[in-house]
Amino acid sequence: MQLISSPTSPFVRKVRVLIHEAGKTDTVELVNVSTTPVSTDPRILPANPLGKIPALIRPEGSALYDSRVITRYLDTLWSLGLYPEATIWDTLTLEATADAMMEAAVLMVYESRVRPQDLAYAPWVEAQWGKVSRALDALEATWMDHLSGPTTAAHIAVGCALSYIDFRHADRAWRAARPDLAAWHAVWADRESMQLTTPS
Repeated sequence: MQLISSPTSPFVRKVRVLIHEAGKTDTVELVNVSTTPVSTDPRILPANPLGKIPALIRPEGSALYDSRVITRYLDTLWSLGLYPEATIWDTLTLEATADAMMEAAVLMVYESRVRPQDLAYAPWVEAQWGKVSRALDALEATWMDHLSGPTTAAHIAVGCALSYIDFRHADRAWRAARPDLAAWHAVWADRESMQLTTPS
């Protein structure tokens, strides 16, 4: 299999962390591309007409895209149990929350890197951060029991979301009012799968 990827994408990192957790790095080849919303790398398009990463090219069947589709597929393929039936709705909701945090954080980056400087809109950036901040508060207040339990796909997603905030938005100091989440992330970020996928 081939994973169309970029080393700095948090959505790609989700998939890569899962692959490392599964011990299957020898079965998936990384194909790194450089792409933005206004300049799509043409290598992506045969796998995903939307031009987004990650995309997984399989030896059989059509390519898969959207990180949640890919992680669910690999979990099923390798019988990993990261989407346990006993907590499936909590797992999916928490994973969706983490993905929304990543999306908002990525859009903040695009606003400064892709949009012309004279067109950048600071209130829009702060609105994206508002989404992230509210999600962080919800994780601290509501989701620590789940995060303290057995590893699921949601743990991977949340870990990658928090690490992406550190990577791109360290000045936001998200840990200050969220000590339990900060303590959880300190342990999670030290996992081998996270260390091996840290963007440079």
